[in-house]
Amino acid sequence: MAGKGAGGAGSKGSSGRAVRTSGPRRQSPEVYRRRRIAVVVLMALILGVLGVGVAAAVVAVGSNAAGEAATTAAAGPEATPSGDPSTPSAAPTETASATPTPSCDPHLITVAASTDKAVYGPSEKPLFTLKVTNGNTIPCEVNVGTKQMEFLVVSGVDRIFSSKDCQATAEDLPKTIAAGAAETANFPWSRVRSIEGCKAASVQPKPGIYVLTASLGATTSSKAVFELK
Repeated sequence: MAGKGAGGAGSKGSSGRAVRTSGPRRQSPEVYRRRRIAVVVLMALILGVLGVGVAAAVVAVGSNAAGEAATTAAAGPEATPSGDPSTPSAAPTETASATPTPSCDPHLITVAASTDKAVYGPSEKPLFTLKVTNGNTIPCEVNVGTKQMEFLVVSGVDRIFSSKDCQATAEDLPKTIAAGAAETANFPWSRVRSIEGCKAASVQPKPGIYVLTASLGATTSSKAVFELK
């Protein structure tokens, strides 16, 4: 009897009503409806964010592709690799040749002969002049020394005088002559005859017409005519 009383006390309260045992509580329909709405809103937000990201990516890809196309169009067609035999490679660029340094043309170095007078009296001594001119467009070095220079006087076929016949010393004298400029050398003639080797001459020049030529190396002037009285 005591055991039954104890069991009865565990299943009923003091008021004699049955006590509900603990278990999962069923939610109301309103709660379920609110949850479904929240899930739908959350999905919409996620899809919206993903849509914005995809659109930005598409725009970025499109901009990048357009930029590459513009760059390719501006740069022109690319060179075909040399390993591809179907298309010729770009022709090599020719290298401009260096301009050669100009040099003096010896044919443009000219010599002229002249006398200070056309006619000389019996006591007058002629003054001969050799003029060397640089006809090049650049300065040129010319040997104007007495070793290269000669004043020659003839009368017909008769050789009357040469400045080399009795020349005591002969020397070289290299000199730079500017483009278009000239140098001169004077030689006074004593109206005497000379012989190669500076031998003595018994006959002196007589009155008449004489011809002077001046030489500088292998270059010889034109004739200058004068008269001795």
